[in-house]
Amino acid sequence: MTTELQAWLTLALTPGIGPVGFLKLIDAFGSAGHAAAARAAQTEKLVGREAAEALQAGAAAEDVQAALAWAAPALQDDDYPPQLAEAASPPPLLFGRGRRELLARPMLAVVGSRAATPQGKRNAEDFSSALAAHGYTIVSGLACGIDAAAHHGALAHPASTIAVIGTGIDRVYPASNRQLAHRVAAEGLILSEFPLGMGPLAGHFPRRNRIIAGLALGCLVVEAGTASGSLISARLAMESNRDVMAIPGSIHNAQARGCHRLIKDGARLVETVDDVLDEIGRLPAAPAAAEREMEPEAPPLLLSMGWEPVLADSLAGTLGLTPGEVYAMLLELELAGRVASLPGGRFQRLAQL
Repeated sequence: MTTELQAWLTLALTPGIGPVGFLKLIDAFGSAGHAAAARAAQTEKLVGREAAEALQAGAAAEDVQAALAWAAPALQDDDYPPQLAEAASPPPLLFGRGRRELLARPMLAVVGSRAATPQGKRNAEDFSSALAAHGYTIVSGLACGIDAAAHHGALAHPASTIAVIGTGIDRVYPASNRQLAHRVAAEGLILSEFPLGMGPLAGHFPRRNRIIAGLALGCLVVEAGTASGSLISARLAMESNRDVMAIPGSIHNAQARGCHRLIKDGARLVETVDDVLDEIGRLPAAPAAAEREMEPEAPPLLLSMGWEPVLADSLAGTLGLTPGEVYAMLLELELAGRVASLPGGRFQRLAQL
């Protein structure tokens, strides 16, 4: 006899039904079991002929059996995040690997460009670390660039991080983040609504972004171009009346223009962690963040660099030094994490929070 859980999985994993169709079936039939047992003629008007026939033919049977091996929070489970259940098109099923208790914590989305600048990645890691120290669980998408930096920063604290992915939970994409994914699974939480074994299809990532936006109390965009997928998360957060914040950047940085557009559209301009906390609130039970160490006094080379990318030869002329002397100083500063090397022989000073 088909259990209610099996029926729930069947509806969630049958191709073509989707979150909206799932809810229509539950509303119409009263339970997943009744919906799964209905004839195609009864379900067709709710989900369309193709999905109705797939449901009756048991197209999801293999995926259902695989899913039963996982502890997968579903809408009726006590640990399904209420704020996500109230969002538009909530996923009827989430596969989880890691600390499911994090779903009960206050969360903040930190997102941005895959092609992030060194300063953008530093900002994402530093902001995420500080916000996790204040008790916020950081939610992001396990992509390269800003997402990866946000996860790294938050993993240093008990509030940790949640990675929402666009593949089956048994897959890692991109492969370069495999080590990070294993660490998040051990110390944080990985979530996916996709069947086990599912690969990284382009249409999955906007769906992933709606979960990121739905989980969090607010969304911080660290660095994003005008075509960045992170703007989808920010737009969805705005539509759900969540706090949306953006860090401004140089007018010459193409990866800052998405943030500037968000600010023009009403997002809060934030420059410090305190700005973020003023927007989303300080958690009463969160331990006070550790006092930050004073940044060492900047040497003349850093002061000459300013905050824009600059050629080493230009610095040599400004300071009256040989290019060799300047390169040696830049290497020392790069090893200390205060300067980043960029393509074309350029270097950029990195701010330290």
